Amino acid sequence: MSGSPPPPGGFVRRVGLFQATAINMSQMCGIGPFVTIPLMVAAFGGPQAVVGFVAGAVLALCDGLVWAELGASMPGSGGSYVYLRQAFRYRTGRLMPFLFVWTAMLFIPLIMSTGVVGFVQYLGYLAPGLGRTAGDLIGLGVIALVVILLWRGIEHIARITAVMWAVMIASVLLVIAAAATDFSPHMAFTYPAGAFDVLSGHYWPGFAAGLTIGIYDYLGYNTTAYMGAEIKDPGRTLPRSIVFSILGIMAIYLLLQIGTLGVVDWHRMTDPRDIASSSVASAVLEETWGRGAADAVTVLILVTAFASVFAGLLGGSRVPCDAARDRVFFRPYAKLHPKHRFPVFGLATMGAITAVGFLIGRHTDLATLIQLLTTVMVIVQALAQIVALTVLRRRRPDLPRPYRMWLYPLPSVVAFAGWCVIYGYADDNSPGRRPVEWSLAWLALGCVAFLVWARREKVWPFGPKETGGGSGDDVGEDRNALEVG
Repeated sequence: MSGSPPPPGGFVRRVGLFQATAINMSQMCGIGPFVTIPLMVAAFGGPQAVVGFVAGAVLALCDGLVWAELGASMPGSGGSYVYLRQAFRYRTGRLMPFLFVWTAMLFIPLIMSTGVVGFVQYLGYLAPGLGRTAGDLIGLGVIALVVILLWRGIEHIARITAVMWAVMIASVLLVIAAAATDFSPHMAFTYPAGAFDVLSGHYWPGFAAGLTIGIYDYLGYNTTAYMGAEIKDPGRTLPRSIVFSILGIMAIYLLLQIGTLGVVDWHRMTDPRDIASSSVASAVLEETWGRGAADAVTVLILVTAFASVFAGLLGGSRVPCDAARDRVFFRPYAKLHPKHRFPVFGLATMGAITAVGFLIGRHTDLATLIQLLTTVMVIVQALAQIVALTVLRRRRPDLPRPYRMWLYPLPSVVAFAGWCVIYGYADDNSPGRRPVEWSLAWLALGCVAFLVWARREKVWPFGPKETGGGSGDDVGEDRNALEVG
């Protein structure tokens, strides 16, 4: 039940609505829009790139309503793995939740690695002579610092997150305010010929690329669902934190995108030799308020990037921990720190993968990293979770639902279609990279890992099938069998 106390020795419910919304927004509006505005403009080929942020918001809101219902019904730490286990356990045992955790161990750190890539990118504005090796070392140092700060109790982390959220709001509002002081409607709203020609063969590949970038910028609206066991009154707080954060970030992104296009000519954003292609927010400040203001706000943007990585690893590190505590993943990940009660192996592993992803992004390009992380998460998390909501409505009508999706099933249908568009166009938008093939290879490797794990644990297909319990509280039925101290 959503109001039940945590088990002895487990997580503590100390995160309220404001802090939950702040955690989501800090993860969503990290360095993302500051580095993807040029990518979005390049995908659409002009100022009509604002369509990408609108489309991303629609997909995020529809998918967020899926998370809201499932998170309110089953507010355990771990998010999707909990929902997938309850929906698919009758036919495939623990395969689907295991595969989710397997893919989450890759795509969550990859999302964080893009934040660190952006951090180093903007640092280059303050230090133009920063070499590749120095940038690599600084990025790795940032990741290490995040892990060190997360090596503590949740009550201290919640306060740190609130401060970082305030810095994030300040940085984006300053860029928006600067753009408003020298805004040119002609630059922002003059579109190339055929910009909205939806019958053109060039429009939809650009739209799919823009939708991918757009949803990447909104990712994080579900961060608190991974922390369900630490949220106060999760039946009310989780849905509200998801919806409030999406609507708030949508307003910020639209103002940021339109304001930027009204100050910096969009052609500069697509020129790799121009500072606007890598540090567009700094370019806006330099054009409007001068170099000194640009330097000051760039510092705030760096703090914002740091905050997004901090919030993402905070929520993501809980995923393998709770799965292991429920005997759905490798048992060492169940261990909590004996004093501060945070997941030791989950945090350490995701920190290490973030470091690897950062180095990959630095030595390829950011667009490729975004394509890879989105394709990895689509099948097992996004699509499977939408199906899980429908399955649970039919199979578990008795499940407590403090929140039920508005206009069901329309948001589910829109979200499913949006994720299919992203996946279907991934290879076309990444010539030579083949992110779909890489995602399928990682999924296949996860199936092999599951068979090895299932044989060791003697569960399906090497043991009896799961039999569902009758209440919504059976999600954590295996935890007491493990020593997690």
